[in-house]
Amino acid sequence: MSSTRLLVCEGNVAEYRRSAQFVAGSTASEAYAATLRDLAPGSSVDIVFAADPGAAIPAPLPFIDLGAQRRRLGPALDEAILRVVHGGSYILGPEVADLEAALAEFCGARHVVTCSDGTDALALCLMAKGVGPGHAVICPSFTYTATAEAVRRLGATPVFADVEDARFNLDPDGLPAALATARAAGLDPVGIIPVDLFGHPADYDPLRAFCDAHGLWMLADAAQGFGATYKGRRLGTFGFATTTSFFPAKPLGCYGDGGAICTDDAELDGLLRSLRFHGLSPDRTDNTRVGLTGRLDTIQAAILLQKLTIFDDEIAARGRLAERYGAGLAGAALTPVAAPDCVSVWAQYTIRVAPERRDGLATALKAAGIPTAIYYARPLHRQTAYRDCPVAGNGLPVTDRLATDVISLPMHPYLEEATQDRIIGAVRGALAA
Repeated sequence: MSSTRLLVCEGNVAEYRRSAQFVAGSTASEAYAATLRDLAPGSSVDIVFAADPGAAIPAPLPFIDLGAQRRRLGPALDEAILRVVHGGSYILGPEVADLEAALAEFCGARHVVTCSDGTDALALCLMAKGVGPGHAVICPSFTYTATAEAVRRLGATPVFADVEDARFNLDPDGLPAALATARAAGLDPVGIIPVDLFGHPADYDPLRAFCDAHGLWMLADAAQGFGATYKGRRLGTFGFATTTSFFPAKPLGCYGDGGAICTDDAELDGLLRSLRFHGLSPDRTDNTRVGLTGRLDTIQAAILLQKLTIFDDEIAARGRLAERYGAGLAGAALTPVAAPDCVSVWAQYTIRVAPERRDGLATALKAAGIPTAIYYARPLHRQTAYRDCPVAGNGLPVTDRLATDVISLPMHPYLEEATQDRIIGAVRGALAA
């Protein structure tokens, strides 16, 4: 054992804080990290290593590398932003209409209405349908909170249904139980919200058939899946509308919040444009309904227009990386596989391991400078805000099981093969230990 006395000065304190948790061979890396977080410039700390103190510190990897994408886009992105800054049309400027047209062409929808974020995209669609108290909307519990939040904030009730074991999306076979649960609770079921979780499309044909058979509408939540393909069709034309999010970490993300709604319904298009702007009439002389402030900033539209030019290439890169992960991790963990007739955008690459191994895997990868994430350790039906919402009669066994065994690895289009091999090796090594 040897001891090193480290002097932390103004210039390096932030860097040491960042790298503290990735010290190679440290016997007390967590204590070391905690100490460095509290350091002031000019202070010092003793660091004790179990191995050679001169050993290299593994470089921490980004979970999503937006910097690499930024470098690829280069000056064109800067120029697009500056055009908005100098042009002065910061709200619903020309770039917003240009983006809506480009998104419609990309996904095949007749109309696209941009908005402030993915949650408001859902809420605007529900407002357009008149959803409110007494209504039930069936949705998965294994998803981000926005799906159910949009329902609840309008006074309606989410009814949680289970998901498929293979791809984590809403299970068509669980919908009858969810419908019966809603009716038994004295609610009026009006629609369903399938989610394209982790970038893979939901199984829309049987979902649509169920809705048609029971007089329900379908609203597709493609917050994680925009750009994916289901049986030869891009997401954006399923259900009465498809919503998406442009949160920075999404496959197509802006530099802030943003969202969009895709639809083939011209009347709905006009209604959504009114609702996103305080219920304003087309001639802007009257507020014909109660709406909200739900517009996309022009500067975000300019950014998205640039990112859209490389989006197809990025989707293909994500697909190649998913295949490499699958081959490299075969036999070590349960890896996701896209359906034969679907193209996933791989918003997350989520593997499954034995529940008792998950925490140890995350700790080992963290020590190797590899970040992980768990989506979702606590499903919505087990969260405080939704515990009183009805749960379909089967009790959501798949959802509860997934919450114990899923873990997501770094995934982005700029993940180099050598870096991915480092991740694969670390995962295999940790699970073999």
